[in-house]
Amino acid sequence: MTQPAPYRVLARKYRPSNFAEMIGQDALVRTLTNAIATGRIAQAFILTGVRGVGKTTTARIIARALNCTGPDNQGGPTISPCGVCDNCKAIAEDRHPDVFEMDAASRTGIGDIREIIEAVRYAPSMARYKIYIIDEVHMLSTAAFNGLLKTLEEPPPHVKFVFATTEIRKVPVTVLSRCQRFDLKRVEIAVLNGHFKRIAEAENAQIDEDALTLISRAAEGSVRDGLSLLDQAIAHGAGQVNAELVRDMLGLADRGQVFALLDLLLHGQLAEALDNLQAQYNLGADPAVVMQDLLDLTHWLTRVKVIGGTPDDVTLPESQRQRGKELAARLGMPVLARSWQMLLKGLQEVRSAPVPLAAAEMVLVRFAYAADLPSPADLAREWKEKGGPGAAAGVAPGGPRAPLGGGGNGASAGLAVSAQPRAVASPQGQLAPQPGETVALAAMPTSFPALVQLAKDMREGILAAELYNDVHPVSFEPGRIELRLEPGAHHDLPGRLIEKLRAWTGQRWVVSLSKLPGEPTLAEQEQAEESRRRAHVQAHPLVQAVLTAFPGAVLDNVREVAPPQPETAEEDAGDGYVTDDIDPLDELD
Repeated sequence: MTQPAPYRVLARKYRPSNFAEMIGQDALVRTLTNAIATGRIAQAFILTGVRGVGKTTTARIIARALNCTGPDNQGGPTISPCGVCDNCKAIAEDRHPDVFEMDAASRTGIGDIREIIEAVRYAPSMARYKIYIIDEVHMLSTAAFNGLLKTLEEPPPHVKFVFATTEIRKVPVTVLSRCQRFDLKRVEIAVLNGHFKRIAEAENAQIDEDALTLISRAAEGSVRDGLSLLDQAIAHGAGQVNAELVRDMLGLADRGQVFALLDLLLHGQLAEALDNLQAQYNLGADPAVVMQDLLDLTHWLTRVKVIGGTPDDVTLPESQRQRGKELAARLGMPVLARSWQMLLKGLQEVRSAPVPLAAAEMVLVRFAYAADLPSPADLAREWKEKGGPGAAAGVAPGGPRAPLGGGGNGASAGLAVSAQPRAVASPQGQLAPQPGETVALAAMPTSFPALVQLAKDMREGILAAELYNDVHPVSFEPGRIELRLEPGAHHDLPGRLIEKLRAWTGQRWVVSLSKLPGEPTLAEQEQAEESRRRAHVQAHPLVQAVLTAFPGAVLDNVREVAPPQPETAEEDAGDGYVTDDIDPLDELD
């Protein structure tokens, strides 16, 4: 009685044996096909990519293609190995004496490379080329790499090297420069879906389209990982596989429930959102996976918002694509950007927390309350419409809300900034000190330069420097300032200025930003005045005479001096500069 053949996992059973069977690597297949067809075969290849995309499989196909002799044993290198000649069979069964496959993760030393160096001198025993396949080549030691360099650069004509690695950056550049490099990309979800569907049909397994999509997503571009998951799903469902079964097997959240959860959070319905998370957790969903799905959904909605139109992700059902389009249309970019940042930080917390569910619930609480915060554009609009900062305050989750993301695409002409006082205002508008508090108030500044001087007197050097260099005054009156900031100025400058003025003067101040050009900054005004003074002095005949008498001399500095007494000097009418009886050279540096 014959024993049944042992079961072979799908990842091995459906491993490609020629270039035509490879999927998702069109550029690599085209290059190798043309190289073999034209005889332009490199002396060494290096294949890089994530796990399971076909690096070792490609190396074995190259070995077969170079050593295939055809069914009549008269053929040469071919892009389509026959699979029936002795060389093809021996390579497929891992028993060919001229094809050496070495795992660099377990054989990392110079001694292992020395064996290769000694063996390459001898001709192959039965094949056309000796093929050395070194997997995970980045694991070799520095000495091993150095020992391989000379042989790798000038190998005998009957030797070919094929390296595979997942960490291309760890391979020395001296090795990379001697190899022809191929980057194997992740296989797209749609391509994986079609591939897995064909294999499921060959295995007589019934699998839903949604289940295939879930497996393809979980594979993350790796064919081998996807086939392993497909193998597990077929065994788990006894040949009948649906999306619910795959979701339970992988601990995934229902995509529709993720849509519902995000919608609840954005509307501030915290209690319903927590119930949704608990229900998914009870069905086996990992809290970290739920956070990841929320993060992915936020990214997808942002792309839909930016690109516009109907989302074209064929891996999603039409109902979810339409739902995503509607949700993206209602959300503003500030809301999406804030959601991304909060979920990204929350995902890290959930992964590191001792109780992931509790951490996920806290993330949802923060998210729901932050969803009620108005955007800067909303603040500016409500300030202009209602005339007060209290109108911009948010509401608690569960209460009435304004439309989501309103104003996210607009911009206000100016943003008024104010601060809530910590003391009670008197009827005259001056703040009364709190009990036990003694306040020494400064005089109200009546001009913008006086404000800068007040900041200096109060020893606020940084604030004074910012006002001097980065602020264009638009209008100034006691209690109200309108200004424009330089592009590189700190955006919190108005708020800090309000706090300081309230503390210095004891009165409320309103500082608003404007798009009007305003006056030049004080620094620009001083520079312009200095330029005018220098031009006036340099045009004086005496200065011109000095500069002519001393070639190469320059006017370095101009200083004002006190006017002399009328009996000893005459003043130049109208400008205040001494030009007659005092030697100008005494005042020029």
